[in-house]
Amino acid sequence: MSGTFRITTLGCKVNQYESACLRGAFLQAGWVEAPKGGKADASIVNTCIVTQSASNQSRQAIRRAIKENPGGLTAAVGCYVQVFPKEVLAIKGLDLMAGNRTKHRLPDLLRHWEKGRTPLLVRDDSSPAYFNDLLPLSDRTRALLKVQDGCDSFCSYCIVPFARGPLRSLEPEKVLENLRALWHRGYHEVVLTGIHLGRYGVDLKPALGFKDLLRLIAKQKPPLRIRLSSMEPTEIGPEIIEMVASEPCFCRHFHISLQNGNDITLQKMNRRYTALEFRSLIEAIHARVPVAAIGVDVIAGFPGEDKKAHLATYRLLMDLPLSYFHVFPFSPRKGTRAWSFPERIPEHEMKERTAELRALGERKRQTFYKSCIGSEFEVLSEGWYDRGLSIKGLSDNYLPVVFDSSNPSQNEIVPVRIERVEKKTVHGKRSTA
Repeated sequence: MSGTFRITTLGCKVNQYESACLRGAFLQAGWVEAPKGGKADASIVNTCIVTQSASNQSRQAIRRAIKENPGGLTAAVGCYVQVFPKEVLAIKGLDLMAGNRTKHRLPDLLRHWEKGRTPLLVRDDSSPAYFNDLLPLSDRTRALLKVQDGCDSFCSYCIVPFARGPLRSLEPEKVLENLRALWHRGYHEVVLTGIHLGRYGVDLKPALGFKDLLRLIAKQKPPLRIRLSSMEPTEIGPEIIEMVASEPCFCRHFHISLQNGNDITLQKMNRRYTALEFRSLIEAIHARVPVAAIGVDVIAGFPGEDKKAHLATYRLLMDLPLSYFHVFPFSPRKGTRAWSFPERIPEHEMKERTAELRALGERKRQTFYKSCIGSEFEVLSEGWYDRGLSIKGLSDNYLPVVFDSSNPSQNEIVPVRIERVEKKTVHGKRSTA
């Protein structure tokens, strides 16, 4: 079988990377991407289970795909299938399921599939050390590159280690080769991503660290810019901060998984740092790279987190030079230790805490944006904005920039001076000097 296909992706940047690789595999196998709003002969949903809400959204996406394409095949792949296959199999009308280590085989599996057959779960028959190192194929201006997979931290609230398996890394030579290949494909920015990015290289022989990989990349002086995705506070040391500050290829942008600002709650989460250590890290980054965007992940309403503990998180975030927050209400996940933790926070109170933190995050975002007024940044243009009246793009320090230009551009890095802030966007003018 071949025909038209559509891929729906939920969840993290690693999932987005793997969907881009899967898209490329379908196109190379002779399939055609279904037009927006059109029917698809094969609908693939790349699922997520990081929260209960993500599981619900995954089920909704699968049911929607089945409903919108009654004559086509529907496949569910990814983390939800990996951990809870029986729940997914219960969805009526689903044809095929594949976990994380087998979803790359979908174009071949669907080639000989017929509608109406008994739903099939494709078992993960590859080695736990399997690493999908295919290059992504995307129509975006920036590419994702997965350099690490798996996690062994087992934070008490997190199901991801069960979905992603043991730590494994892409060999540094292959990373450099893929960066060169993405440059030749026309990308000007690559986001290095992983499930536990800071643990890159611990499984390699000889072992090396993430900072060693960054040093190798910087030595090559790549003709594109490199953005780092989410990292743990304990894994951003002085060397990484210094490289971001001094090496032109690295974007001045850190996204850090904080989760909480209260030490007792951090211990219950099985997080291996204190609020004071996090504070010291943020102050060190800001001192060395003042214009860097610093984003954080935060969980509100963890079991046993009283109002005093919540206030400690709020005050820590308020005091520090942070740029934006990703705030999530605590989501109990069956199979994790926190699933059975007592003292659950009432839902209404969790919503209030989540709203408080998100409001603070928006104020932080505005403060950060306004601090950039009058400065010039390198912006990767993404295309037209506001019905073709302006151009939109992203600066190296994560500013969503809109600027006027007499020279229309897309997928080009241009200097832009920031002039004003309007809601969630900064506006500027392309520099001519």
